[in-house]
Amino acid sequence: MAKLSAENITVTYENEPVIEKVSISLEKGEIVSLIGASGSGKTTFFNAVAGLYAIDEGKVFLDGEDITGQTGKVSYMLQKDLLLAHYTIIDNVSLPLVMKGEKKKDARKRASQYFDLFGLSGCENKYPTELSGGMRQRAALMRTYLTGNNVVLLDEPFSALDTITKNAMHSWYLDIIREIGLSTIFVTHDIEEAILLSDRVYILSGVPGRITDEIKIDLPKPRSIDNVTDEAFVSYKRLIRERI
Repeated sequence: MAKLSAENITVTYENEPVIEKVSISLEKGEIVSLIGASGSGKTTFFNAVAGLYAIDEGKVFLDGEDITGQTGKVSYMLQKDLLLAHYTIIDNVSLPLVMKGEKKKDARKRASQYFDLFGLSGCENKYPTELSGGMRQRAALMRTYLTGNNVVLLDEPFSALDTITKNAMHSWYLDIIREIGLSTIFVTHDIEEAILLSDRVYILSGVPGRITDEIKIDLPKPRSIDNVTDEAFVSYKRLIRERI
């Protein structure tokens, strides 16, 4: 049984389909990328899976349970970190726990256990403006994780980072998912990023958006920026570019 499966998802806007019969599966511990041109419906698909958009047709299942249209079942991180400027980092990351009804003191105590794991020790009482872009994204990922589900939807979380920071975040994220058992669907426009991180890549194309290809990335892990000139890596890059 897949950890998460979206089956034949269709979402319309003003009676016109934005995405049509989109099906994606995610196994436990996998990273699956969704890649495609702007306007193909990647974010619409995420919003549908997260229960934020009404689904006109299709179903979403988490561990075999029908969660179609339900919010709070999967964790969802947008492109911007959306940290609250007037909250300290520990209050930012523990906010999902407080919103679920935990006392602020208890929520802070639980969140504090993860600062070392997420590379943020010593940042608990700092404010977002005091952190680098990479550290802010780590904080946002911790907050996303603390929403309580090991299935994470990431919508271009590293796109605003400089190349050096982005490469470091890729390596760090591959380590963290093994440590805490995350399963991830990852939206990106960056073909290299998709190949570096993913077990499989889905290509979403057309208007309305449809899945036109699924490509298994059969390269050894862990992968790093040093691999991008390897012949096999370049072949995958060419293949994905041709099929988008």
